[in-house]
Amino acid sequence: MSTRTTIWTLFLSALLVILAVFFVARGKGWKADDGGQRTKNTESAAAPLANLQSAIRNPQSKDARWPMFHGGQGLLGRAEGDLADSLAVLWKFKTGAEVKSPPTVADGRVFVGSCDESVYAIDLTTGQKAWSHKTGGSVEAAPCVLEGRVFVGSGDNFLYALDAGTGALKWKYETGGQILGSANWTRSPDGQKTWILVGSYDNKLHCVDAQTGQLVWAYETGNYVNGSPAVADGKCVFGGCDAIIHVVSLADGAKVAEIDSGSYIAASAAFVDGEIYVGNYGNVLLKADLKNSSTGILPVSPTGISPVESNDRQGQDGPATHGRGAHATTGEAVWKYAQSDAPFFSSPAVGDQFVVLGGRDEQVHCVRRDSGAKVWTFKTQGEVNSSPVICGDKVIVGSDDGRLYLLALANGQQVWSYEMGQPVTSSPAVVGGLVVVGCDDGYVYAFGPKAAPGDKT
Repeated sequence: MSTRTTIWTLFLSALLVILAVFFVARGKGWKADDGGQRTKNTESAAAPLANLQSAIRNPQSKDARWPMFHGGQGLLGRAEGDLADSLAVLWKFKTGAEVKSPPTVADGRVFVGSCDESVYAIDLTTGQKAWSHKTGGSVEAAPCVLEGRVFVGSGDNFLYALDAGTGALKWKYETGGQILGSANWTRSPDGQKTWILVGSYDNKLHCVDAQTGQLVWAYETGNYVNGSPAVADGKCVFGGCDAIIHVVSLADGAKVAEIDSGSYIAASAAFVDGEIYVGNYGNVLLKADLKNSSTGILPVSPTGISPVESNDRQGQDGPATHGRGAHATTGEAVWKYAQSDAPFFSSPAVGDQFVVLGGRDEQVHCVRRDSGAKVWTFKTQGEVNSSPVICGDKVIVGSDDGRLYLLALANGQQVWSYEMGQPVTSSPAVVGGLVVVGCDDGYVYAFGPKAAPGDKT
């Protein structure tokens, strides 16, 4: 055999070996091990995407949705199912500025606002943009997805109603101040209409017809309304920068009761079984019970609606504006937890036994729901303004130290964390074992169960 023939034979043999190694490696689905570290955009295209598709094909609940802030009308921050002990980035989506808005999830899409003044719809499976809608101000509120529409407030003072499929504007309703809190909803007393509830920096809670955008009623407080209203049992509960927890009749916006919290409230209250949980800027988390007469919060009338003074004013389009001049009972807290040396901006997650929330003392706090006694605290390296979510035996929450934390609900021990590098003030959405959250780096992140070694799903 000639020297030339020998060289060609060796060359072809080496080429075949290289090709064989390439295709074997490709078949095994090479992927980066995230290990809780930052990942590149290209990582979302291989095994993690297959993992996400598997999770969506086999959801923990067929009706898994997170259509509004903290998951539902009571703002409890509870998710169905369980979260894996280790999560991986499935995809991340870039917006034009910080993402402080808590994402929501419905009908296979993620809906989220950005400080670039836009609202986005993102495909849950691929992380690709479905549509975006530009507003006139920063969008820090969580979108509320209901009946084929997306309801979301903006820093431009408007509440927007957008088509969930296309992002087309249906209507917008103007308030007298910026809207930073998320919208909630209720049915009209006759059950025929849907009403949208949203607070504004014009000191009012607005109730608006979901179909037309017309005002139904407005309730006036003594200062800004920063958080979201909670809805249950024919009542709406929310805190204000006037330091008052307001309890309002959903039927007509009349005042039912109020509780002086002692300091202004920027967070949203959780409302379940007649119990209210909320933190304030006086470093206090408190619980009030509307069912318990010992709190001093008693029904004003057999209907639960207090009389309204004659000085109530007419709002735009005619509906009454109730509020500061109206009669109502005042009440006190059942218990107060004051073991923080900094304010609470985070909204509490309420489980069967425990209440969990973040503090500006850089800690996550867990207390007993029945007594307010401390169960545990977990120290981060930054303020915790993100609102936690309880899912099974775990808690997930972001921190201004740039990390997303997964903690054990029983004892607060860290299970997993992921470093994003910029503050995570957005609150997570948890659905079907997946976690979606925004970050001040301008990205929306989706996490799912980390693939086990040898998993060919």
